[in-house]
Amino acid sequence: MSEPLSSMTGFARAEGVVGALSWVFEARSVNGKGLDVKLRLPSGFDRLDQPLRQAAAARFKRGNVSVSISINRENASGGYRLNRSLVEQILGLGRELEGMGAPPQELGSLLAVRGVIESGDDGAAAGETEDREAALNAILAAADGVFDALLAARREEGARLLSTLTGHLDEIERLSHEAAGTAGARVEGLRSRLRQQLESLLEASPPLSEERLAQELALLATKIDVREELDRLSAHIASARSMLSEGGAIGRRFDFLCQEFNRESNTLCSKSSDVALTNIGLSLKVAVDQLREQVQNIE
Repeated sequence: MSEPLSSMTGFARAEGVVGALSWVFEARSVNGKGLDVKLRLPSGFDRLDQPLRQAAAARFKRGNVSVSISINRENASGGYRLNRSLVEQILGLGRELEGMGAPPQELGSLLAVRGVIESGDDGAAAGETEDREAALNAILAAADGVFDALLAARREEGARLLSTLTGHLDEIERLSHEAAGTAGARVEGLRSRLRQQLESLLEASPPLSEERLAQELALLATKIDVREELDRLSAHIASARSMLSEGGAIGRRFDFLCQEFNRESNTLCSKSSDVALTNIGLSLKVAVDQLREQVQNIE
C-alpha cells in the first residue's frame, strides 16, 4: 500500500499552563540529507531529551528537525524582602566592631551583603518544583500530538510537491516524444547522415583499411544515434512515476534518478547535429533541472 509523499518542511506548535508555569512546544523541520534532531530545552527539563528524539525518529526519515520548549512562570508575587535573621547577625557583628573602634556601618554596605535581600518568590520554591514536574509530564503527553501535526504539515506540503513533480515529468515526457519525432532522431535521418560520413571516410587520403573503416563507421553510428538515450529517458520517466505512486521516503532514490535524467539529456545534446533536436535537448535539460530542484524537498 502506498504512503503519502512527504516534504521535509513543516511547523507545529502546542502550549499549555500548569499551576504557575506556562509552556510552549514548537517543532519545525527543513531539508536535510539525513535525520538530524536538535533540541532546545529549559533548565531542569533534560529528561525530555530521549523521549522527544525517539518520537521524532518514529515519524521522520530525513530532515533537520528543531524542537524548542520554553517555560514561563505566571502570577509571580514579585517584590523583595529582608532576611531578618541574617541582618540581625550582621548588625550584632557591627556593634562588636564599633566597640573595638571600627567606624559605624553604612546602610549601603549592609544591603550589599549576599543573602540580605531575598526575592519575594523564593518562598514558592516547593510549589514551583511541583509545577515543573507537572509541566514536564504535560509536555511529554503533548509530544505525540505536536510531532503528528508536524508530520501532517510535511505531508500537506508533499501533496503540493506531487502535483509539481508530476507536471515536470509530463514536460520531460512531452519533450522526449518531440525529440523522437525530429529528423535528427528518425532512422532515415540517421542513414542520410551516416552515408555522408561514409563518403567522407572513403575519400580520405591515404585510404583507410577495411578494419579501420568498420571501426570508424561503428563509432559514427554510436555518436549520431540518440534512440538509446530516448529509450532510457522513457524508462526513467516510468520509474519516476512508479516512485511517486509508491510515496513514502523516496527522496534519496529520486535524487539519484534525476542524475540519470541529467546524464541522458546531456548526451542527447552532445550527439545532436540537428538544430531542432538540439533545441529540444536544451529545453529537456531545463525541465530536468526544475525536476531535481523540487526533488530536493522530498523526504
